[in-house]
Amino acid sequence: MKKYNIGVIPGDGTGPEVVAESVKVLKAAAKKHGFDFDFEYFDFGGERYLKTGEILSDSDIEKVKTKDAILLGAIGHPDVKPGILEKGILLKLRFTLDQYINLRPVVLYEGVDTPLKNKGPEDIDFVVVRENTEGLYCGAGGFLKKGTPDEVAIQESVNTRKGVERCVRFAFEYARKRNKEKKVTLCGKTNVLTYAFDLWERTFYEVAKEYPDIQTDYAHVDAICMWMVKNPEYFDVIVTDNMFGDIITDLGAVIQGGMGIAAGGNINPAGVSMYEPIGGSAPKYTGKNMINPLAAIAAGQMMLEQLGEDSAAHTIERAIKKAVKENIKNLSAGKMGYGTKEVGDLIAGYVESL
Repeated sequence: MKKYNIGVIPGDGTGPEVVAESVKVLKAAAKKHGFDFDFEYFDFGGERYLKTGEILSDSDIEKVKTKDAILLGAIGHPDVKPGILEKGILLKLRFTLDQYINLRPVVLYEGVDTPLKNKGPEDIDFVVVRENTEGLYCGAGGFLKKGTPDEVAIQESVNTRKGVERCVRFAFEYARKRNKEKKVTLCGKTNVLTYAFDLWERTFYEVAKEYPDIQTDYAHVDAICMWMVKNPEYFDVIVTDNMFGDIITDLGAVIQGGMGIAAGGNINPAGVSMYEPIGGSAPKYTGKNMINPLAAIAAGQMMLEQLGEDSAAHTIERAIKKAVKENIKNLSAGKMGYGTKEVGDLIAGYVESL
């Protein structure tokens, strides 16, 4: 029997609660489809940092490198200054494991409310491919005369041909695999960010020549935001840089029903990838069995897709669709009509019966 070695980082706040339900559903899917998991848990997060001062060591990295994939709950602790855990754990994992793709499906399921007037599941079904290891997030820059009236702060966006090309190529391959509109839209700002997005645009159209079956399009990031609200049905696959991708995927989460349903993957196609719910650690709900675990369950579904277990992933997606159509009428914490554990039981039950 095929067995996958999965690293599990429950993280902070409600992270352990939603991860537990994702693992529950993954086990049900594995049993149904004839494979197995070996889960190893890692205590990376705020509690460990507060107790030991440790964030993420080189030996920690070496351990997670041995895994087939990583399932993450959430990172963020109210007693730890913002940025310490995010940079020390999330960004370090992404950069060290070269998870150069952030993949964000934006899908509205039947029964889930969207704030967009007169839009439904047939209109909101696209994917954002975000470059994940370069741009403004690579830490280039610094201060001059910090703390004085003459202070200067510089943050540089670093974009390499290699980094841009592999991201763009992934987007074209993904559009071909989705086989829907078969269109890739480049999101940029060529009229202002003339150096970085000159590289992006040239690379985009050069790579496009290798994919004659895929339509191409370009739009400035501000236009993308407007169209995501007005005409989300226009998009199939959007490819963009790190910063713009970070922004438009949060907009995508809102139009698909909120953070409770949004999942994402930090992907190295040839290495170890990491999957997570998009929402934060939500510490005020910790231990109350109120938080929505659907995004974490959907993250597990994405993980199965990347591992090649497409049938099992499809079963989980069908189970989620059935639950939000027939059972869960509100995705907000405490308003689902079910507790966190009960939602996990519901999805796992559907996985077994479908």
